[in-house]
Amino acid sequence: MADTATSPDTGDDDAGRRDFLVLAASGMGVVGVASFAWPLVHTMNPSAEVLALSTIEVNLDPIEEGQSITVVWQGKPVFIRKRTGAEVAEAEKGDAIDLRDPQKDGDRVQKPEWLIMIGLCTHLGCIPLGQKGTDPKGEFGGWFCPCHGSHYDTSGRIRKGPAPKNLPVPPYKFVDDKTILIG
Repeated sequence: MADTATSPDTGDDDAGRRDFLVLAASGMGVVGVASFAWPLVHTMNPSAEVLALSTIEVNLDPIEEGQSITVVWQGKPVFIRKRTGAEVAEAEKGDAIDLRDPQKDGDRVQKPEWLIMIGLCTHLGCIPLGQKGTDPKGEFGGWFCPCHGSHYDTSGRIRKGPAPKNLPVPPYKFVDDKTILIG
């Protein structure tokens, strides 16, 4: 009976081997899960086309006073308008009015004559009219969304209709006096 008894050292060796096997198997499991998950997570990164569209450079030189253009940035229309002195004065006059989404004109522009904003109505994402000279500009001389009747002023602020917020201003900076970088 004494011969079949295990020595105290043998039990510790078995426990040590067991611990090693558990750690090794766990480590291999982690490596296996990571090697499966990495390609899945990597597919969620933006594609090269999307990264290329993350910024856009726009030449402002051909735009004359009172003229608007539309460019596409990240699949969204961006309205760029070189405002007249009267439009700037009208926008600044709107600073004193109680607005639904209060924002001063000076907080929406970097240079008073240049208004740059995303051209999607904040109600349901329609594209407001007002970019062309023949388009209806609404009651406040800016932009008008005919789908649900939202009226924006010459600073792109909501003044009437169901839209809850102003037309958003994208991140942009002036590279020089004739060029902006959006994004």
